[in-house]
Amino acid sequence: MFEKVNEILEQIRPSLKADGGDVELVEVTPENIVKVRLQGACKGCPMSQMTLRMGVERVLREEIPEITEVVAV
Repeated sequence: MFEKVNEILEQIRPSLKADGGDVELVEVTPENIVKVRLQGACKGCPMSQMTLRMGVERVLREEIPEITEVVAV
């Protein structure tokens, strides 16, 4: 599961990097909760939670329906 999630994050990264940000996959728990670390401009951005929910989580859940949640750590 970790590798599959990482592959999808690689597809999302270019749009995050275009705005000076990035995302790092930290862990996929046994409960299929994906833990990520926002980096660069995303780290302190007031819109980061929206990016996480409407961008990263939406795409991951479309591709891997088993994912229950995406959280920033």
